[in-house]
Amino acid sequence: MPTTIVRYTTADGRADENQQLIEAVFEQLASGQPDGLQYMSMRAGNDFIHVAVLPDDGPNPLAELPAFQAFTADIATRCSVPPNPQPGHIVGSYGIDR
Repeated sequence: MPTTIVRYTTADGRADENQQLIEAVFEQLASGQPDGLQYMSMRAGNDFIHVAVLPDDGPNPLAELPAFQAFTADIATRCSVPPNPQPGHIVGSYGIDR
């Protein structure tokens, strides 16, 4: 399954706003529960990391969510270091949940 890791830093004073937009994405994911998607977002101060494991075929379920579209629409204006998507792979995972 394709895995993407995205890192960026929000501008001073914009991290909480960014987090609220991300939380809205997770609310839509919880209600819609798209098949084949694993998604995580982490925050350390103004730094954010997102990890998405996508289905092997078909459209990206994240891209279809209105909340994700709202989150990405103006992300460049919220960032001091822009998003840098990179392909990745999971080396290991244990009991990750909120």
